[in-house]
Amino acid sequence: MFLPLPTPDEIAAWDRETIRTLGIPGMVLMENASREAVAVLLEDFGEVEGMDIHLFAGSGNNGGDAFAMARHLADLNADVTVFHTKPKSRYTGEARANLNLCGKLGIPMLHLGAVNIETLPQPDIIIDGLLGTGFQGELRQDYQRLVQGINRLGERAYVLAIDIPSGLNGLTGKPQPDAVRADATATFQAAKLGLIGSRAEEFTGDLFVCSIGIPRLVQDRFAPRRWMISDEIFRQLPPVEPDMHKGRAGHVLIVGGSQGLTGAPHLAALGALRAGAGLVTVACPGALAESIKAGAPEIMTLPIGSGTEWEKGDAARIASHLDRFDAAVVGPGLGRTRKTVDFLNELVAMCPLPLVLDADALFCLAQRPELLKSLSEKVVLTPHPGEMGMLTGRTSANVQDDRIGTAEEFTRNTAATLVLKGSCTVVADNQRTCISPVSAPALAVGGSGDVLAGLVGSLLARETAPFMAACLGVYWHATAGLLLEERYPSRGNLAREIATMLPEAAKE
Repeated sequence: MFLPLPTPDEIAAWDRETIRTLGIPGMVLMENASREAVAVLLEDFGEVEGMDIHLFAGSGNNGGDAFAMARHLADLNADVTVFHTKPKSRYTGEARANLNLCGKLGIPMLHLGAVNIETLPQPDIIIDGLLGTGFQGELRQDYQRLVQGINRLGERAYVLAIDIPSGLNGLTGKPQPDAVRADATATFQAAKLGLIGSRAEEFTGDLFVCSIGIPRLVQDRFAPRRWMISDEIFRQLPPVEPDMHKGRAGHVLIVGGSQGLTGAPHLAALGALRAGAGLVTVACPGALAESIKAGAPEIMTLPIGSGTEWEKGDAARIASHLDRFDAAVVGPGLGRTRKTVDFLNELVAMCPLPLVLDADALFCLAQRPELLKSLSEKVVLTPHPGEMGMLTGRTSANVQDDRIGTAEEFTRNTAATLVLKGSCTVVADNQRTCISPVSAPALAVGGSGDVLAGLVGSLLARETAPFMAACLGVYWHATAGLLLEERYPSRGNLAREIATMLPEAAKE
């Protein structure tokens, strides 16, 4: 259900351990990689017989992969030319061995130093093997010209990147400052961290993960901190028992609502119900109860007082009912008054339940940052980038610039699980980080986060561990968003329709 997302340094350690300690030759790994990349080309592009293919080979192992691919493509009757970045005599190791094999087979090879890429004839297919995941820093001017030339040719050719598009940072996914724009990327053994995320997608195209024979023993011994959530996560859905009744399906308490913000707890309640909770009750200021219920008979209410605002002592009033519930979601539409900050402080201290803190509860936490260290491992926080900025003293732009780093730094100081929402949502605690690979623009609508909070609360109420509930909830929510795009390809869906789609997403 979780696929490894190694950093460039971690994948290099896998290679070293495989070759030096276990004794699997690097030539074997390179041969496997080249065959897998050719298989991706045949699957994604189609037959290559008679196709004019330009392969760009850099100075490292990526260049070796390109030389090896040239052999296999020539055997498939493609018209192959390899353009290499340094003189043949300066290649070493497995790359030199594959270069020599190309020479013995009579495959045309040209040194890029003697070629003007601007005048190259238009190929049908381009294979990018210039730079691998070990590339760091900024592209040199000569490589920038190569990348620009490949992209120009790529406007009328199919482009396959070997392992990673050249110029893309394998850790951050950022172009440095430009990168090859590929139609597909064949990455080896595991997707590298920088390849997962919306910022990399315009360069990677379709991403194919290809096994090249690095043993499971090595991957387990050097396990990365970061992982990608896969659709296998749906195996963690709480089971549906034949004799199930509403009392055994989890009772979720939603704490929220204030003047003008009655829709948020309603949507959180819908999210919890559509995720399978047996019962959902919204605790709210008494005068708002009917507005929050909004004609939905499935949503029960727990009116607190008779006004429209939270008051001193309301936390104690709610606490007296907590034994009725299996999990709580606090924050949707809660409001941001001074009284609310005090109310949240008291309620969190009194609440023994698994807990989701969302929306205005996060604003309240930002006013009392000392509370973060007191949060238990039963708590899940669900900020969007703006709320994450409030919690960390950063701007939203700073958060977006380093989403994983921000999340991991934050979780060093709390036992809680963090869900940093957005395209490719990040789920982190103080031991691991998981990333959802799904980007669903249909989720970018007001109330979407309330539905997610209710969904996670429902999973907590059915005894799913907090970190797993966060990962499953995020992926489930995103899958519902993808299904909505089929019905609303130009957007226009409503937040409540995300909740309505949850059962269908679980079925799919």
